[in-house]
Amino acid sequence: MTIPIALTIAGSDSSGGAGIQADLKTFAALGVYGASVITALTAQNTTGVSGIHAVPAEFVTAQIDAVFGDLDVKAVKIGMVAQRATIDAIAAGLTRWSPHHVVLDPVLVATSGDRLLADDAVASLRTGLIARASLITPNLPEAAALLGEPVASDEAAIVRQGRRLLQWGCPAVLIKGGHAKGSESIDYLVTGSNTLVLPAPRIATENTHGTGCSLSSAIAAGLAKGEDLETAIRQAKAWVSAAIAAADRLGVGHGHGPIHHFHRFY
Repeated sequence: MTIPIALTIAGSDSSGGAGIQADLKTFAALGVYGASVITALTAQNTTGVSGIHAVPAEFVTAQIDAVFGDLDVKAVKIGMVAQRATIDAIAAGLTRWSPHHVVLDPVLVATSGDRLLADDAVASLRTGLIARASLITPNLPEAAALLGEPVASDEAAIVRQGRRLLQWGCPAVLIKGGHAKGSESIDYLVTGSNTLVLPAPRIATENTHGTGCSLSSAIAAGLAKGEDLETAIRQAKAWVSAAIAAADRLGVGHGHGPIHHFHRFY
């Protein structure tokens, strides 16, 4: 058997709960071999981010070419990209290697509220990466920030923002509803042909560090294994919901602790 391979292009979380570390844990938990391209180093823990050190763009390029030059990458997940030069390097790499599946999680702000993308890089994210993605997975504040609009407060506004994001060239948008209120956390998969409403029970826990990273990498893992997009999203949501439900068993840190990536095993 040849194991499916997925690549994460993202930042490192020194506390291990989000970013590259969360992505590789997700791939491993779901039976996918994970490779990585590190775009930035962060000094952070469950209470916040105290420093960001961007990896030089030319070294991001070197990592991309090293991975694709040897490994049969079936899907790519892109997370924290930090700065404009990094976005340009990733866009060029995607053009050069043409991976079949690209899941873009437009990480703008950490769970703690710390900003993870420079202001001048947001426009480059729109033009350089969104059009090259198979799916983008913004949460409600990220979708609003990308569009320069207020955060959507009802289903009609969420779907309208999803359709606006589609106009930038990606075929599918998953707007995540974790920041909304109510007993359910509702995500919306918006494509050119329809909108799929994906509810899940809202779980009462503060330990949600890395949820967005893990969801997008779980979707990429499903795509790497040959699942269609809807199946990959449904399976990823179910897995993440179980990981959040088990998060309080870990007891990591003093702030927003991580989800339990290996809840199926211990």
